[in-house]
Amino acid sequence: VGMAGILDSSRFKYFLSQELKTPIKKINTMVLGGHGDTMVPMPNHTTVDGKELKNLIDEKKLEAIVDRTRKGGAEIIKFLEKGSAFYAPAASGVEMAESYIKNLKKTLPCAAYLDGEYGVKNIYAGVPVVIGDKGVEKIIEINLNTKEKENFNISIKAVNELFNTAKKIDPDLK
Repeated sequence: VGMAGILDSSRFKYFLSQELKTPIKKINTMVLGGHGDTMVPMPNHTTVDGKELKNLIDEKKLEAIVDRTRKGGAEIIKFLEKGSAFYAPAASGVEMAESYIKNLKKTLPCAAYLDGEYGVKNIYAGVPVVIGDKGVEKIIEINLNTKEKENFNISIKAVNELFNTAKKIDPDLK
């Protein structure tokens, strides 16, 4: 199980909170797909204090935030100058571990093995999952509109390409 979806979602929440001047804890959202420029922030599945995001933010500002979310990792690395981000990945891993150890059954956006969910097979990709004491206990399939599905498929293609490149380097990868 991968934690990038939690990390990317927390960046998306942070950028939204800055724009909307609201606490992060009042924002419920997620990012799907792979980790990187093809990740899929989900504004249509985002609420702020129970209100739909689309009613709270200008479309152009939202597009800029989505773009910044996709490029957020590079932004952090630029500030660090050497090395890479460490706090957000650690916090994301802790959130997953806590849900597992305490059997919290939290729904978190994590990279999980897909076997037909979202029309995808034989790949790990970021989707909402329930994590309890048995690990990933359930993959949650949310309804994606046409644009979200298209973006998700682009992200899956990028994940597949990355995996295929890795297999060329190490043919024993499965």
